[in-house]
Amino acid sequence: MKKAPRVEPGRPSRVDWHDRIDATIKANFDRIVKLRRHLHTHPEPSHEELATSLHLYQQFSELKLPVRMGPEGRGVIVDSRDDGQSSQGRRLALRADCDALRIADEKQVAYRSQVAGIMHACGHDAHSAILFGAVVALDELTQQGGLPVPVQWRAIFQPAEETCCGAHEMTAAGAIEGVEAILALHVDPTRLTGTIGVRPGIFTASCDDMRLVIHGRGGHGARPHLSKDPIGAAAQLISTLYQFVPRATDSQDAVVVSIGQIRGGENPNVIPETVELAGTLRTLDLAVREQVIDQICALSKGVEEITGTKIEVRFEASIPSVYNDLQLNSLVGRTADEMLGPDQLEVLSRPSMGSEDFAVYLDHVPGVMFRLGCAADPSVAPGLHTPLFDVDEQCLAIGANLLARCVVEWAIG
Repeated sequence: MKKAPRVEPGRPSRVDWHDRIDATIKANFDRIVKLRRHLHTHPEPSHEELATSLHLYQQFSELKLPVRMGPEGRGVIVDSRDDGQSSQGRRLALRADCDALRIADEKQVAYRSQVAGIMHACGHDAHSAILFGAVVALDELTQQGGLPVPVQWRAIFQPAEETCCGAHEMTAAGAIEGVEAILALHVDPTRLTGTIGVRPGIFTASCDDMRLVIHGRGGHGARPHLSKDPIGAAAQLISTLYQFVPRATDSQDAVVVSIGQIRGGENPNVIPETVELAGTLRTLDLAVREQVIDQICALSKGVEEITGTKIEVRFEASIPSVYNDLQLNSLVGRTADEMLGPDQLEVLSRPSMGSEDFAVYLDHVPGVMFRLGCAADPSVAPGLHTPLFDVDEQCLAIGANLLARCVVEWAIG
């Protein structure tokens, strides 16, 4: 690992460069908000982020920054300028996601989604705008000689986070080649704007996509005794999983099994041939995960026997836990403390049972993710993945400022 550069004589003092980042982000705040609102108005779901990616690409192309598209025209990778000095430093990656969800936007705001049934309900539009703001500040101050050291960074705007595919795609496309570490944030509507949540070690749960296909024998709704009803088996299976997985797991081991999708049947008076269930399994411990997978298979066998159906169990895409590097977590915490004050920084007592494919990058380089408060009033703010979700846009400046400062602190070492 290359030695980090020291603050150079003639370069701005700590107070000076902090003030310059603050002023630069303030001067560009309208641009940051404009980008966020554009993305919120024109959302694209996972695997369809073509216009989103092109719009982001054009923003950085206009700044004449080194920028390239991700695979299949989805996602964007931006690098700091190679000025002969920054190349001597360590490269830190900053990652944002840019895909939306299949949820109808019910907000009555000027920037509400114009795409029926699609909205940014998880804050990925905010993440992209925050990263844009950090990049603009770092680039402008680098060109002005306004930073205490040369900095080298990479901005990754990732597609398909919601389907746990995007990080794999961007990694395969070389997004973290030459990178020594990576940072990311996630907006948090349970947290007041201006506050930060950090946690060393395990930050999120692992997540396995689970698919259960129940094969029965269809028939007339009036004569269920002549069929092997997969809908009845599906109801029994869901009830069994929800009741007996928790009862067979140590109460101190976190496990969440959720069924989020049921597909089966075309007519109200016809018993179908098959029913398909899709859901997730979330755990914090690898041994517990394997134990629960075995139990789900065993419970499915039991339901097969009592219903006369055949149940196919598949575990498909799998995302490990996000594990926050201790030194990088400390860097974020120190930087947030200095920027916002100690009362605005919380060390989270336990991990989230949500999952994040940011974990995929951490199989290659150390990294850290933190929570960014985005609610003017957390007591009434709609939650993530809900039709009324929104952010207090003041959080955009705070997030951009904090990311930019972290890049400089990383370069100082």
